[in-house]
Amino acid sequence: MHPLSPIYCIIFHHQRRIAAGELAEAARLAHSQLGPQAVAETQVFDAQSSRPIDIDWRGSADDVAARLQPAAATESGPAARGRPRLGVVSREVTLLPRHWEWLGEQPGGASVTLRKLIDQARQADEAQGQGARRRAQESAHRFMTAMAGDAPGFEEALRALFAGDRQRFEQFTGEWPPDVREHSRQLAAVAFAA
Repeated sequence: MHPLSPIYCIIFHHQRRIAAGELAEAARLAHSQLGPQAVAETQVFDAQSSRPIDIDWRGSADDVAARLQPAAATESGPAARGRPRLGVVSREVTLLPRHWEWLGEQPGGASVTLRKLIDQARQADEAQGQGARRRAQESAHRFMTAMAGDAPGFEEALRALFAGDRQRFEQFTGEWPPDVREHSRQLAAVAFAA
């Protein structure tokens, strides 16, 4: 994701969904609804991946929203020399010598070849529908664990999610608090459809 792209989230206070949308605006709404004390008891999730998002709730609703706004791109004089920043992240890759040898023989070098291989694998994964299903299962699993880990039928619902059994999933999530149940089902729907 581009660093200036908005982050969409969903915010729960205990078992109740209180806000959803672009992060800064959803946080402003939550802070306004609950006040500075109760808002600290919320759980904020990335709307797509269900990864938790930490928010500094200090100050007014406007202060919180201002801290969450993506940094604006600024013009800082003439363009810098050299290669443009493309969002490339350097990390360590461990391969056997024969892999390094093969990569070194490829046109463009190791980095270009690895990027091409990864893109091909991702496209094949998406063509088979496995990527979307796996991401939906992982997102639903994260959310359910955080919000319904001690709810009745939790483990059975997880088994049904990963088995692709929508009927059993809905049966075991049926007694959960309404907002948690509905969001869990919404996240899982993509996994069942894939």
